[in-house]
Amino acid sequence: MADRKPIESWLTDMDGVLIHEGVPIPGADAFLKKLKESGRPFLVLTNNSIYTPRDLHARLRRMGLDVPIENIWTSALATAKFLDDQRPGGSAYVIGEAGLTTALHDIGYILTDHEPDYVVLGETRTYSFEAMTKAVRLINDGARFICTNPDETGPSTEGPLPATGAVAALITKATGKQPYFAGKPNPLMMRTGLNAIGAHSETSAMIGDRMDTDVLAGMEAGMQTFLVLTGLTSAGQIENFPYRPSQVVDSIADLVDRI
Repeated sequence: MADRKPIESWLTDMDGVLIHEGVPIPGADAFLKKLKESGRPFLVLTNNSIYTPRDLHARLRRMGLDVPIENIWTSALATAKFLDDQRPGGSAYVIGEAGLTTALHDIGYILTDHEPDYVVLGETRTYSFEAMTKAVRLINDGARFICTNPDETGPSTEGPLPATGAVAALITKATGKQPYFAGKPNPLMMRTGLNAIGAHSETSAMIGDRMDTDVLAGMEAGMQTFLVLTGLTSAGQIENFPYRPSQVVDSIADLVDRI
C-alpha cells in the first residue's frame, strides 16, 4: 500500500463502532476523550435520519459518551446540504421524522404536498401507506425522488426492521423512478462532512463496521479506512468484497493510540 500522510482528522460511524444496541462498545469513551484532548477535527456519522444532532448528543450522553453537537453528522444533514446546493429555497414532501424535517427547515425549505420540487424519503418508526401513496403520485407528477440513505434494514432488539432502502424500492417499483441516495455509501456524505470540519480526505480516516457502506464511502472519498469487527461485518466476510479496508482491527479500542 502506498505511503499515506499522517491522519489529522477522524470520521467514525456510530452504531457498531461506538455503541451496540444502546450500550457503549469498550474503548469508545477513551477514543472520544483522546480525540477531544488532541484538538483534532472529528465527526461521528450515522445514516439514520430520525434524530437531530441535538437528540443524538443527548442519547449518547445518557450512555456515557460525550459527543458535541457540532461533531455529529447525519444523512439528514447531508441530504439538506445536497438540496441546498442543488435548489436553494426549494420545496419538498417529506416522509421522515424530526432529524430530516429540522434539517430541511434549517436550509429554508418549504415542506408541502402541493407540487413539491422533491419527494424526500428518510427513516421513520411508522411508514404510512397513505404517505407512500402520496409520494408515488407526486413523483409521477414530476417531483424528483431523494432518499437519505439506502439501508434496507435497521437494527432493533427484536431483530431487523425494514428501513429507508426497502421503502424506496417499493416507491421505485410503483413509479419506475430510482432515487438519489445522499447518505453512505455515497462519498458525498463524507465530503460534505469533511468540508463541515475543514478537513481534507488525504489526511483523514473513516472508521466503520460495514464494508458496503462505511469502508466503500471512505475509500471512494479518498480516505484511509478502518474496519472494526464489533458490528455487521465479520472477518470472514471481508474477502467477499472486491475492495479492502486500509486496516482491520478488532474494535475502536485498538485505534486509541493512533490519535
